[in-house]
Amino acid sequence: MARPFIQATAIALVLALVPAGTAAMAQVDTDAYRELDQFMDVFARIKATYVDKVDDKTLIKGAIDGMLAALDPHSGFEAGLDYDNLRIQTMGSYGGLGLTVTAEDGAVKVISPQEDTPGYRAGIKSGDYITHIDGKLIYGLTLDEAITQMRGAPGSKINLTIVRPGRDKPIEIALVREKIVQRPVKWEVKNGIGILNINTFSDGTGAAVKAGMMSVEKSLGHPPLGWIVDLRDNGGGLRDEAITVSDQFLNYGEIVSERGREKNDIERFYAKAGDPSRGLPTIVLVNSGSASASEIVAGALQDHHRALVMGVKSFGKGSVQTVLDLGNNTALRLTTSRYYTPSGRSVQEGGIEPDIRVPQITDPDFKTRPVFREADLRRHLINEVKADDKVLEEDTKDDPRFTATPEQLKARGVEDFQLDYALKTLARLGPIKPATRTAAK
Repeated sequence: MARPFIQATAIALVLALVPAGTAAMAQVDTDAYRELDQFMDVFARIKATYVDKVDDKTLIKGAIDGMLAALDPHSGFEAGLDYDNLRIQTMGSYGGLGLTVTAEDGAVKVISPQEDTPGYRAGIKSGDYITHIDGKLIYGLTLDEAITQMRGAPGSKINLTIVRPGRDKPIEIALVREKIVQRPVKWEVKNGIGILNINTFSDGTGAAVKAGMMSVEKSLGHPPLGWIVDLRDNGGGLRDEAITVSDQFLNYGEIVSERGREKNDIERFYAKAGDPSRGLPTIVLVNSGSASASEIVAGALQDHHRALVMGVKSFGKGSVQTVLDLGNNTALRLTTSRYYTPSGRSVQEGGIEPDIRVPQITDPDFKTRPVFREADLRRHLINEVKADDKVLEEDTKDDPRFTATPEQLKARGVEDFQLDYALKTLARLGPIKPATRTAAK
């Protein structure tokens, strides 16, 4: 568990006595103990006089949460379902049914079943409502509580009651939980172009990208015209996997650097010789949901002029969290460094600006839908090196390329305008022999 989760190496939190070698150090020690004394005073008064009895565990958990909340939005104490979700995001697997669900008016609604999982094979469909688990009504439970009940050890049995719109009677389904392995990468071929959709950076994402490339070439019988790396709505994950993915498109050069508290605390990561992408033209798609590890990949390929970044500005999370497993299904997630692209850019607050700005005009609400990025979060880290605050021309005036309505695009068979624009951009480049292209210096 103690591994880079856009996240670096494990850390130890040690409450140490400051040696009284100087007056200044002694003062620091005195101030710290004065604050701790005040904390214990508040703790004792709550225990003694609060209107309801409060157990120590609740108070300590609240104190830890408050302490971490005072730092930045990405540091936190993970327990219960949050701890499970952290492990799933890191390891890419869990025991359960393979259902993606959401809460809707107090009910649990199925968004989609993952292929070849118990939920999928049992015929559970998108739009179904789960009303009972093992005969007990779950209406009114929080989504976290319902998910916790559906997850469990592989091989354990569970019964669901499903209400399906259009059906008069509920459907009773008996299932056996399995180890659900999430697919971090999906590939497809369109117009002779390989599309690699990376939805998370969990264990094995880099290997899955390489396997996807091989599958694309096998399906075509030859290398594709180019690559599209779709990082839209990918919120990040493991730093090492972002480095491995970037390395699939680079022959050499720095991929990312991390800088800690001290000026000389710098670690750099480099590409290895070899380019599985064959130097073919590449477009990286990003949007406001592309964060952290996604921004490492986009920033590295952009700085090396190895790919065009297309879409809209990314989220802007340029910090690295270290995860320390504390035992008893709890973990500490703590921001320990900032990361920088090969040219020395920090994406913190500012994000990755696309080389070609392309809005998602197949979304009818793309102009009015609120967009949240790192800079909107409370207590976000301040970028130490501010970029010029400039507004792209396309942001301030209508671009004739982007005036079609979703209905007009749908009539032309365009369901995803950004992807369609990327495909047409690569097609305009025409076939390029791999031997004539190399990774940029």
